[in-house]
Amino acid sequence: MRKRQWRLSFSRAEIVLLNSWFKVQQIVYHMLRVFAKTERLTDNADDNSGGAGALSNYHIKTLMLWACELKSSGWWTDDLNLVRMCVELLHVLAVWLTDARCRHYFINNCNLFNRFENSQSAESEANANRLRSITRASLCEWYIDGYIRRCVMLCPSSVWRLAPPSRRFHDVVYLEKAVSAIVEWRRLHSPLLTSVHFLKAQFDIMESVFCTSRIMTLRSCLCWLDQLAKSDKVVRLFFMACLFLHVAHKTTRFSLTDEMLDVSTAACLCPQLKDARRCLNARHSSVLSLSQAARLMTVVADNSRSTVSSTQMKSELAKAYLHRALRCKDSDSDSVYCLANVYLAVLYYASGQYQMAIDHCALVTRSQDHSRCSSHVVQGELLPRIDDQVDNVLGFAVFYQYVRAAALNDERERRHVSVFTTELFARHLHVRFLSMTKCRQVCQTRLTDEFQRYRNCLCNSLEPLVTDVMAFVLAIRTECPSNDRSVTAGRCGTKSSTLCHLDASKLVELLRQSAVEHLTACRQLQAPEFGSFASVVTPDFKALYAYKRGEYQRCLHLSVHAVRNMIAGVDSTTLLPVYLYPELVQLVDDDLVSLIGLVTLVHRPLKRNSPPVIIYPLSLLLHLMTRCQIRLRHSVTSLARTLDYVQFARDRIIENTECRYSIDQLVLKVAGKILSRYYLY
Repeated sequence: MRKRQWRLSFSRAEIVLLNSWFKVQQIVYHMLRVFAKTERLTDNADDNSGGAGALSNYHIKTLMLWACELKSSGWWTDDLNLVRMCVELLHVLAVWLTDARCRHYFINNCNLFNRFENSQSAESEANANRLRSITRASLCEWYIDGYIRRCVMLCPSSVWRLAPPSRRFHDVVYLEKAVSAIVEWRRLHSPLLTSVHFLKAQFDIMESVFCTSRIMTLRSCLCWLDQLAKSDKVVRLFFMACLFLHVAHKTTRFSLTDEMLDVSTAACLCPQLKDARRCLNARHSSVLSLSQAARLMTVVADNSRSTVSSTQMKSELAKAYLHRALRCKDSDSDSVYCLANVYLAVLYYASGQYQMAIDHCALVTRSQDHSRCSSHVVQGELLPRIDDQVDNVLGFAVFYQYVRAAALNDERERRHVSVFTTELFARHLHVRFLSMTKCRQVCQTRLTDEFQRYRNCLCNSLEPLVTDVMAFVLAIRTECPSNDRSVTAGRCGTKSSTLCHLDASKLVELLRQSAVEHLTACRQLQAPEFGSFASVVTPDFKALYAYKRGEYQRCLHLSVHAVRNMIAGVDSTTLLPVYLYPELVQLVDDDLVSLIGLVTLVHRPLKRNSPPVIIYPLSLLLHLMTRCQIRLRHSVTSLARTLDYVQFARDRIIENTECRYSIDQLVLKVAGKILSRYYLY
């Protein structure tokens, strides 16, 4: 035998089958596993190898898989007696142990009991005798004393008083009381347990992503994304939001690094992007950086399932990779220079930065050497919508392809034709963009010269493509369009060194916007899960971001609606805090930033790993309401109502949520002072 052995795993198929079981089958499987583990019939409850000892959990699973397949539906539903089902299945397991035969569910010629030694054979015979001796009465007695009693002991004292665990449950009344007390306690406290698990997971994510002593790398990000793919959707959304805020925070402080660029791209393209080594190599290769940009542009071109902010963010990331490709040393040798500039011109034009689009086209048209440009062509499927000319050319090219293939009756003629020659397409874009400038008189001469160069370049081209010819013909026949997308004429001969710098401010803003969208979606999914235990305020991050952007009317509308709901249900719910890590501080306004800095300086001037400053949603929204009403010059009646809300919050809620690192009292005091001053004035 070799040193390393291999085993076939059917875990994914087993998960699919187990999820297809209805409730009775799942309960029976749980009861069998608990009984086998408690009675020590399995050598190791966590061992799924199936064959290391007399019994394992995998044998119980195999028993249930065969039972679900061989037993009729009436066996499970006609006489609904869980104890009867468990006894019959345990007797079947006893027969398997006696015959030393447990047929694998997926592999017919595989026996899970084929490696019994002498000691294991004796153990299996003893287990078989124990299983054969089980009756309905004995198993029912075991479940009452060994299962229900233990569940009661795990419950708080309020359940004990209803069903004292010290008494034996032979009396049906006491048994019914015990089961009812457990079920009711579980029903009432299930939202509490769910909220605790959610809060613990979210706090661990914030500590891991926001901790200043650690840096989120591409490898750690891919590891997180891979593991969270198996978890709840709420946790995944929260991690993505934290990741976007982390990248925005680091980019604002230190500019956009290669690490942060790869991390944000991994989050956007998850689960398509899993090769960390390829991403790391792309930092030094212009071709690989161009490939990453092409992948993002493909997603941008097919934006039917994405939000506007998500599409724009992928476009900005594609720009960053194209700029990286231009910074690589091999950009000239691999003829990436011209192609990257063409794609940048298209992306800048699509995002409304028309002068930058003209400048990048000029870099290609003024390049002296296009000998290697033929090795790379402009892919039509990567292009976002530019104008009707380009869309018509690509449509005609596909139509021409099918007509040619049908005429020649040769499938080999179905070649890829939705491409453009790099230099010719750059000149076409340059002419189109120049024709849309405001200063027609200034640019008319230059436009005529550029069009003549465009004609000469097409005539001197050795192997022009069909798309190049059609684009030129449409450019001739189309008159200059109106100034619906006009730009200001400017210089076109900007040097490459000045254009290789990426302005990451728009990317930072899109990262913040996407983070707010993920946090809001996370809150909306949490609200029904928490039930009546906790009040989940869904629009708090939306209102906060709206105020940050100067949308005061929208912020006020969101804040007023949420505050009224919280005030109405404050007696029966608990508000969940917002942890103000540095990454989250970038979403708040300057006044709150000052208060956070004051609390930080007072309570932890020298401590690095202290808990973050917290604020409760009610205080946060009341602060936003106050600021918005003052900026919008609301009436005295509106200010007086908000002042009543502030006083109510200070008296009924915040007094019961005192925390050393909480700024609620400070925020409400400031809001009350401001409202009182304007109210009296």
